Amino acid sequence: MKSVKRILVFTNRNIKEIIRDPLSLIFLFLLPAFMLILFYLLFHKLTSQFQIKYLAPGMISFSHAFLALFISLVISGDKESAFITRLYTTPLRSYEFIIGYVLSIIPIGIIQTLIMLFLGGILEPSFFSLNMLICIPISLISILFFVSFGILFGTLFNQKSVGGITSILIMCQSMLSGMWYPLESMSGGFNTFINVLPFRSGSMLFQNIMIGFDTNVFDNIIKPLLIILAYTVAAWILAIIIYMHKMKEK
Repeated sequence: MKSVKRILVFTNRNIKEIIRDPLSLIFLFLLPAFMLILFYLLFHKLTSQFQIKYLAPGMISFSHAFLALFISLVISGDKESAFITRLYTTPLRSYEFIIGYVLSIIPIGIIQTLIMLFLGGILEPSFFSLNMLICIPISLISILFFVSFGILFGTLFNQKSVGGITSILIMCQSMLSGMWYPLESMSGGFNTFINVLPFRSGSMLFQNIMIGFDTNVFDNIIKPLLIILAYTVAAWILAIIIYMHKMKEK
């Protein structure tokens, strides 16, 4: 019970810090929403790639990528303000630090998911379906994947450099997920390389859930889910190990 209480107190502190920076929240919510609306209005009549059934689900993963930037800035900022150093003298354990950061950021990711789904339905009412209810819990995997990298980068780098490092991850999600162009047009070797990475699987998972597949469920749902799960677990193990190592150094 004491551990739960410490986690909740630390989570509450992080939520207050997040609320104090409303511009970042606006950026997290409005930028992906603006991009969704803009690209849909400009290109959905020109190519199927920008039809809402493909674009809106893909934008879910893309919006989650910004969570890595957000949480990394929070952690690196805490480091530079010596806030974490002071907390190291308290009974808080390393896993309690991590859980406290994660719990404060998960609601933001869920709201991002809801915004993308809602806007998709507003732009094309046929997009509304019961499959949306599946996307919401599945989005937790995508959120945890990007948050793990945010914790990792925030632990390793200072506040000045973490933004540039994290933007690489955002760029990878944008360029290697097949959001803006069909990956089928790429050469076989490069296409295979992209399919091994988690970015395409994260985007494709939401797209396939919303489109719905009665056949070949393994390739369309289970396989991308397993890929993103594997990368999420690996990223979390790495983030926890490095975070605990840095904590011991302090």
